[in-house]
Amino acid sequence: MTQPLPIAATPNPSAPVEPVAQVKHPLLKALTKFYFESKRLFYGLRYPNVSLAPGVMIKGSLNIRGGVKVVIGSGTRLAKRVRISGSGEVVIGCNALLNGPWIGCQKSVTIGDDCLISDCYIVDTDYHNLEPHLRHCSPGAKVAAPIILERNVWVGARATVMKGVRIGPDSVVGLGAVVRKSVPPGVVVIGDPQQVVKHFYQ
Repeated sequence: MTQPLPIAATPNPSAPVEPVAQVKHPLLKALTKFYFESKRLFYGLRYPNVSLAPGVMIKGSLNIRGGVKVVIGSGTRLAKRVRISGSGEVVIGCNALLNGPWIGCQKSVTIGDDCLISDCYIVDTDYHNLEPHLRHCSPGAKVAAPIILERNVWVGARATVMKGVRIGPDSVVGLGAVVRKSVPPGVVVIGDPQQVVKHFYQ
């Protein structure tokens, strides 16, 4: 019996096509390429702590606040408004799609290759101490913990990924889910509290 391909290897006919590749006329294709390259260079100059690899396409806008360091890999597309703030380090892999997320980073946020990130919240910090007697004090070290999204993760709209979470490759976070603990590879999680409702590898 033929085994089904894992989701990472399954062709996706609905996958978005690069804007430059959609343009057929040579002049329009050159202008489109110039437009995206100009935006990449503009944001690279505007934000000295941001490194945008060749081939990054910014269709929307990029808003950076604080001293956060940002590295974005080749072929990644930024649609709508992408907001990143904090003092940590955000590393985004190649060929990902960011469609309007807000990323708060005090320590580190890593987003792997081929990830699909909707208009969600990815926050590696509580920003404040939770204990009642410490809430007006400077945040301690335990307030923040790294977030890692491995390859080909899809985070749905209005979902929240909280500090210390690692999401395994090929997994999906459903609409509005709140992810407080790590997610294994190849599953779909939904809800608050999160629950696994589908396994891709079984």
